Parts: sequence; structure tokens; C-alpha cells
Amino acid sequence: MLALAARSMFHLFSSMSQGMFLVDKAGTIVWVNEGYRRFLPALGFSSIDEFQGHPVEEVIPNTQMRRVLETGEPILVDLLTNKAGTFVVSRIPLREEDGRTIGAIGIVLFDQPETTLKPLIEKFALLQRDLDDARRELASQRSRALLQGEGGTGQRRAKYTFASFIGTSPAALEVKRHARRAAQSSSPVLLLGETGTGKELLAHAIHLASARARGPFVSLNIAAVPDTLLEAEFFGVAPGAYTGADRRGREGKFKLADGGTLFLDEIGDMPPALQAKLLRALQEGEIEPLGSNRLVPFDARVIAATSRDLPALVRQGRFREDLYYRLNVLPLKLPPLRERRGDIPALVEALSEDLAQRSGEAPPELMPDALALLAGQHWRGNIRELRNVLEQLAMRSDSQRVDADEVRRVLAETGVEAIAAAAPPPASEGQGHAALLRPLATQVAELEALAIAAAMAETGGNKLAAARLLGISRATLYGRLQGDT
Repeated sequence: MLALAARSMFHLFSSMSQGMFLVDKAGTIVWVNEGYRRFLPALGFSSIDEFQGHPVEEVIPNTQMRRVLETGEPILVDLLTNKAGTFVVSRIPLREEDGRTIGAIGIVLFDQPETTLKPLIEKFALLQRDLDDARRELASQRSRALLQGEGGTGQRRAKYTFASFIGTSPAALEVKRHARRAAQSSSPVLLLGETGTGKELLAHAIHLASARARGPFVSLNIAAVPDTLLEAEFFGVAPGAYTGADRRGREGKFKLADGGTLFLDEIGDMPPALQAKLLRALQEGEIEPLGSNRLVPFDARVIAATSRDLPALVRQGRFREDLYYRLNVLPLKLPPLRERRGDIPALVEALSEDLAQRSGEAPPELMPDALALLAGQHWRGNIRELRNVLEQLAMRSDSQRVDADEVRRVLAETGVEAIAAAAPPPASEGQGHAALLRPLATQVAELEALAIAAAMAETGGNKLAAARLLGISRATLYGRLQGDT
């Protein structure tokens, strides 16, 4: 039985590999399969018979096969480069029952690895960048804790890195790619997108990836501050500027952000009277506190964000055109959640873990049909709305397992009409072209996520059965469920 299994494995390796050969204990090539034939001309041989019988290091430059024979240890994955090309190879010793090495197998796993392994290399590079971001975030947190532990007040610090912007869908990867490039510049950044898409999180990440990472990160939500107080919030107040003002004066956000980044959220809500003063501050690099005749220089990089249609506000005369152009140097459009449905499983997992840490209770497990229903929703409030729904499910569920019916009840109670999970809503004839005029990768990712969710629901969460139903491997399905879209 063991011999039969060994023969089967040998034939399997031979048929699946790009090429394979055997050497005896002296290192002489004694057998070569047909797949290896195509490499022979580049190595200077015209036939397999001519290739066999030579010491391996004489006919395959840079081989490590001799080391395998001498140590008896395999080299499971290695890169080999010689005049035949660059290959991913595996070298496995052959042993007698008493453990003596009697030969070795050389297997060419991939040729042209720069092409065949490109998706894996790109994913590894992305994970490495996210790991570096996470390390910087931890280092920043340690620095902040150290500053506060020494009795100081500590600086205002950014809290999120690009690793915090969860998603590997084409839309999410594209916005992170552009954001990383923006981080290397000192020009203003304008973050555009619907409410709840993660604009503030991305502003934190851009700051921490920039040359100003050691400086303060100061944010101001313009929509949350009364118009009468905004100028003081921006530029500060001179000592005794008006009745009731602090005798020592008060620094504004621009001065607090000196040497770092100033994040202006909801810039589209800024009153027109203040827009001219903001433009002047950005152009001149100096501010004039309320009640003061003295100009105060500052050095802060501005990141602005809005969910409003700024070009429309410019046309309506409600937003200064010159200020718009001053801010719109590096615009970044954050995709809504409905354009990155493939990220929803990973977002659900991350948001559920965060809610569990805050509440101290284990998050409920979403059944496949519940996850499929969530993946099909329009999400007008985007990630913020998704988080709210998950929080309500955690609070209201009496069971640790949440199904689609419970999700529908929560959606209905929040005034949302649930969209069926089986398929996206069909476009009418008048809307057909508009629905299709989006990035193809985004549309494919959406359909793929819906198909996987439907298959998981149909099979009751059985991943092997779902993979067979979809005609893909179980490994591919695992990758998709983990957000590898």
C-alpha cells in the first residue's frame, strides 16, 4: 500500500510540475521527465539521453542539489537562476528505510515566477506595508503613553494607519494606493465621499505615513461648531480680546497643528464669510487671532473632507471657487460601501471584534444567510450604518447565532427596507448603461461576493460544498471569504 502511494505521489508531482529529474547518491542525473525537455536547449543539450548521465552541477548551473545529498535535508522552496531562466524549485532527498540518502528529486514548481507569482508577490507587499503601518501606529501609541507617563500633557496624535482602513477589494486598494502617494506630498488633500466611508480614518493614516508623523494631528468638524465660534476655533483669541475672553488668550487649531496636520472635516459647511480668511491663511502661511493686530506664522499641512458636492456649491456661489482650487490639489474619492461589497465580510468581523472589546461580551456569529443579506444592502450610511446595525444585533439578539430574519427585523426597525440577497436589483433600460459604466473589477467583485454569499446560504455554511457548487477550489473560497477579492 505504501509503495502504491509513493508511486501515485511521484506520478502526481511529475504531471503537475513544470519539470522534474532524479539524481542518484553520487549526484548523477539518472532520469528526466518530458516536462523538463523544454529547458534542455538553453542548457546546451538537444535530447534527454544526452542530458542524462552527467553530474548535476555540471549541467544545471547554480543548483543546490549536492547540498541536499550531503545533508539529507530538503529545500522545499527556492529560487534558481541560470541561463535557462529563473525558476521556483523544490529539492527533496530520497532515503532508504534505514534513513540513508540514496538520491534526490529536483522539481521545477514554476517558471517565469515574476508572472505566475505576481498576485502572491503583490499581496505580500501589501500585507508588508500594512504591517509596517501597524508597527508605526504601535510606536506612536507607545510614544504618547511615555509622554503622558512623564507628567506632560502629550501631543495630539493620529490614531489610525492604512492598516485600519479595512478592505482588499479593487476599490479599497485603489484609494489606499492614492492615499499613500498623497502622504508623500506636502500639498493639501481633499477627501471626498459619502458620510461614513472613512474619510477621517484616512486623514489619520495619511498623517502617520507622512513626514509630519511626529507632529500633532488636530481635527475640527466645521459642521459641529456654531458659525459665531468658528473663527476663534480656527485662528485663536488674543488675551482680553472681548468681554469674557481668557486673559491668557487662546490658541486656535491652526497654531495647535503647527508642525503637523490640520484636518478640516465637513469643509463644505463652512460659512462664506470665513472662507476668505481661510484662503488667506493657506496662501500666506500666517493667521491673525481675534482681537490682535499681529500676524502669527504657522506650518501645518491641511487635509479637508466633505460629503457635499463642492463643484455644485461653487456653481451656486456658496463656496469660493479660489478656495476650492486651493484645497483640490490632491483629491481622493472614497468609494461607498455598495461599491466594495467584497469587503463586507472582513468589515463585519473587524467591527464585531471592536464592539466586543468595548462591551466585554463575545459578538454574535452571523449565519451565512445573514451575511449574504448584509452584503446586498445599499448602505446609505456606509460603514457607520453597518456598525450601527451590528451593534443593534449584538444588543437585541438572545442567541449567539444571528440569521437573516433577525437582520431583516433590525433593518426594518431602523427604517430600511431590506434588499434581497440573491441578486442585485435589475437595472431598467434607461438605467442599464449607467449601472454598467463603473470599473469592471468593482462590478465583478460585487457579483462574486453575492454568488459566494448565496452558495454559503444554500449549503448551510459548508465551505467544501459551497466551493463545489461554485466550481472553485476550497482554498480559493477561503481566500475570498477572508476578503481576497
